[in-house]
Amino acid sequence: MPSWTDALRFAFQPVVNLTTGAVAALEILARPESGDILAQARRDPELDGRMAALALRAAVDRETLLPLHVNVFAGTLADLGGLAALYDAVREAGRLPWEVTVDVGPPFTHVPRRALLEAVASLRSQGFRICADGVGDGDVPLRLLTDLAPDLVKLDASLLARPAAVRAMRTLCEQLGALLSVEGVETELQCAAAVSAGAQLAQGVLFAPPARLPVVDVYVPPISPGMVATPRSGPSVRQFVRPAALLSATASAGRVRALLTGAPDVSGVVLVDEDGVPVRSVHRSRFLLSMSGRYGHALYADRPAAKLGDPPRTVGVDATAWEVLDVVADGDRDRTSDDVAVVDRYGRCVGVLRLADLVRALAESRVEEAAGLNPLTRLPGSDAITWEVDQRIAGGRAFALSWLDVDHFKRVNDGAGFAAGDELIRSVGRALAHAASGDTRVGHIGGDDFLVLADPEGLDPLASAVLDAPWSAGGHAVTLSLATVLCVPGSVVDHRQAAACLALLKRAAKSLDGASWVLGRAGLPGHEIRRGARVAPARAG
Repeated sequence: MPSWTDALRFAFQPVVNLTTGAVAALEILARPESGDILAQARRDPELDGRMAALALRAAVDRETLLPLHVNVFAGTLADLGGLAALYDAVREAGRLPWEVTVDVGPPFTHVPRRALLEAVASLRSQGFRICADGVGDGDVPLRLLTDLAPDLVKLDASLLARPAAVRAMRTLCEQLGALLSVEGVETELQCAAAVSAGAQLAQGVLFAPPARLPVVDVYVPPISPGMVATPRSGPSVRQFVRPAALLSATASAGRVRALLTGAPDVSGVVLVDEDGVPVRSVHRSRFLLSMSGRYGHALYADRPAAKLGDPPRTVGVDATAWEVLDVVADGDRDRTSDDVAVVDRYGRCVGVLRLADLVRALAESRVEEAAGLNPLTRLPGSDAITWEVDQRIAGGRAFALSWLDVDHFKRVNDGAGFAAGDELIRSVGRALAHAASGDTRVGHIGGDDFLVLADPEGLDPLASAVLDAPWSAGGHAVTLSLATVLCVPGSVVDHRQAAACLALLKRAAKSLDGASWVLGRAGLPGHEIRRGARVAPARAG
C-alpha cells in the first residue's frame, strides 16, 4: 500500500551570509509530488513532527556538512511539547543539535502561548537553535516574538519596501541577540536593500533556487562596504561566522582525513567533546602534510586526530572583529591562518572565523570611514550621525540632537583670513571630540557647522565645555551658537523630522546675543533659552 512518504521529496535552499558571500546553512523544504501534505501537517502535529525528522534524514543522505534549517509549525510545537522524533534523527545521524535550527512558522493565531514557549525552551535545552519564521508576512505577535527570544528572525522580502520597518527589526534583533535574515530575495535591488537595512543573512532564487542536491556555490551581488553601517566598536563576529566542520574529540586521524579530502572548501576541523565544547583544532594544510609524509598514514590513520591538532582559539559570539584580532595577535605566529572557533554562552562551537574575512572587512570599513571624514577636522560627516539617529529612533531611545556653529563665521574669514578660520574650526572640533563621552557622537557637516548626538543627561557638560571656553580667531573674540532638540520615543519618525525641528531652533539661537544655547522638545511648541540674551530692538529717532 503506498505511503504518504512515497510522494514526498525534499529540496535544499542555501541561507547566504551577506558579509562573506558563503553558504551559512541549508533550509530543507518539503516538496510533495502530489496531494497537499503541508496542509495536512498544519492540522496534524504528529505528521508535521515526522516530516521534520524525514527532512533531516534527507539531508544526511546527501552527506552535507552544513548546518540545517528544519521547518515546523508553531502549533506542532505547542501540541507535542517538543520534537522527540527530530532529536532521535539528529542523534542517529551523528549531528549535533546546535547544528540544526528549528524554523518555527505561522500560523501563530490560537496557538497556546505558554505551551509554545515551554516547547521552545525544551528544544533549547537539547541544544537546538530557534528561528522565528515568516515575520512580516505572518501573524506572529511582537510580544510573542520577544518572548521567543529567537537566535534568528526571518523577514519576508516584501518588507524591504519599508526600510524603516526592517531597520527597526534589526535593532530588535540586536537587543535579543539574534541574527536577521531576509527570505524570498529575487533581485539585486532587494539584496542591496537587505544589506543597507542591516540584514546579515538572506535566501532566495537570486542566490540559488531550491534544488534536490545541496549547493555550495551561490551568486552574491557585489556589496559595497558603504552599504553596511559599522558600529563604532567594530563589526560583530556574527557577520563573519562560517559553518564549522565538527567531529568528536575521539575521531581518528583517518576520519578527519576522509572529511578534508572529500570537502576541499573546509579549511579545518574542530574537535569537540560530548557537550560541543572545542577541544582541539585541526588545520587542513598542517594535518594533511603530516598524513602525507613517509609512513604518515600508517602512523596516524588509526590514532586520535587530536594528536595532530592544536589547542583551539575561541571567541564568544558577541565579540567584535577587533577582539578576534587581539586573540590572533596573542597566539603563535605560525597559526595566523588557523580558523578561530566561535562559541555560544554555553561554550559550544557554533561556527568558525577566517582571518582573511575579518581583515578584508576591517580594511574596507576603514577606507569607507576615511572617505566619510571631513578633511579639516577628521570628524565623520552627517551620514554617520543621521544613521545613528535612526538607530536610536528604531530602538526607542531618547536622545538629544544638537547643531553648533560659529557666529558670523564669514566675518571671521574675511577679517582674519581663511587660515585662522580653518584653525578655529579645527579647535572647535577637537573640543567637541574631547568633551564627548559614552554614546555621544560628534560630526562635522561642513563649513562651521557641527552635529552632536548625545543622551539627554550628557548635554550640560558638553555645552559648558564649548560655550564657556574663550574662542578667538586672528586676535578677535568669537562666540558659538548651540541649538538642541530633545527627542523622546515616538516624538519623531526619522532623522529628517529631527533635523527639521532642529533647523527652527538654530534660527532662534542665532537671534540671540553672545554665546547662545536654545533647547526645544520635538513635537512641542516653544523653546527654552539656556544661554544668550535677546537682541534689544533699535530705538526710533
